[in-house]
Amino acid sequence: MPVLTQPPSMGDALKYELNPNYTRETVTLAEGMEYPAGAVLGRITVSGHYTFASHGGSDGAELAAGILLYPVDTRLAEATGILLARGPAILSRDALFYDGSIDDAAKIALKHTELTALGIVIRDSA
Repeated sequence: MPVLTQPPSMGDALKYELNPNYTRETVTLAEGMEYPAGAVLGRITVSGHYTFASHGGSDGAELAAGILLYPVDTRLAEATGILLARGPAILSRDALFYDGSIDDAAKIALKHTELTALGIVIRDSA
């Protein structure tokens, strides 16, 4: 019997949210990649577009600005997505996706600290 696999969904990441009308924003994602649900995003200062939050850099995207709630494909053109931009909210650590430059526990902890400042709490088992 074939095994069915599903890509990550919003329900895998988001475990609690006080009020979606307050916590969510519609944002424009930078062109050139597929963003999964649970992507930790930063905002590029010049364009105002969002992309994976990185470690280092100086374009503004090095600061975590929220979590993408639904997958978005921008391989051909920029697109809009729904960002969890502020809390109160709780997310599962296991369902988050990071930029390739976030490659060790200290860098991940820094992104979690930046998200906590937004009221977005990351839990091991939410």
